[in-house]
Amino acid sequence: MMKNLFKFIVSLFALTAALNAFAVDLEINTPGVNAIKQSMQARHAQLAPLYASGAVGLTSDGMITLRDAGAVPLAQRQAVNALVAAENQDRNALYAEIANANGHPEWQGEIRSTFAQRWIQRAQPGWWVQSGGGWTQK
Repeated sequence: MMKNLFKFIVSLFALTAALNAFAVDLEINTPGVNAIKQSMQARHAQLAPLYASGAVGLTSDGMITLRDAGAVPLAQRQAVNALVAAENQDRNALYAEIANANGHPEWQGEIRSTFAQRWIQRAQPGWWVQSGGGWTQK
């Protein structure tokens, strides 16, 4: 029992060190990453009111979704769906670009997870975020 506990603690320290090293050494300032970031920043002015109304929420997998379609008038729903799709396309491209820029395409899942956590942590009060399989309002 003590041996298994010791192995668990050693594994936990190794994982923490690996994640810290991963976060510190990650290259995120490439022309490709910057182009994607600019595209996302330009779109954010359109998405911010949708986050605030609860129509759109941040998912736990680093994407966004139309969380409450009823909060968007039917005439605007197609445009909102297009915004969500464009944002998710950029987010997927961002995760892949960062992984590729660092020479480790296999890191894409970890990068996505890290960004998902940070975006949820930095969400404005009142925005909806996915947590533990459900939605909560910050």
